Amino acid sequence: MNAAYAIMAFVTLQRLSELVIARRNTARLMAAGAREVAANHYPVMVAMHTAWLAVLWFTVGDRPIFLPLLAVFAVLQLMRVWVLATLGPRWTTRIIVTPQAPLVKRGPFRFVRHPNYMVVTAEIAVLPLTFGLVWVALLFTVLNAAMLTVRIRAENSALYGSAGISA
Repeated sequence: MNAAYAIMAFVTLQRLSELVIARRNTARLMAAGAREVAANHYPVMVAMHTAWLAVLWFTVGDRPIFLPLLAVFAVLQLMRVWVLATLGPRWTTRIIVTPQAPLVKRGPFRFVRHPNYMVVTAEIAVLPLTFGLVWVALLFTVLNAAMLTVRIRAENSALYGSAGISA
């Protein structure tokens, strides 16, 4: 297996394992009385991320790897783990709201409201650029921005609007 495919295997296994964690956390939260908000955009988000991975799998081939960008991607993975660890059992890929649960304000949330979305946005651009795939980075960055416009608006409304807290 060449290095590009090894990187893709790592990213794919990471995302699949995160889906397992997210499903487990979602089920636990829902059983405890949480509710899902704006579920209608979720299949679009999953399709977009799946397409991003598929396009990368089909295009990386024997392309050279730009090591400085691979290093940036590695740092993004550490940031991803930081976000997931900070949210712990509250982390999920869906918008799940738990009544009376305080907003998380530690870890990366001390610095920015949606650190996971910042990490994912950077990953969607950086990983393809690591292989010199500028068109993949541009296409999926635009698609992700459109999707995040809907998602962040829904999440902010759910987290801040109903609590009377200004977004």
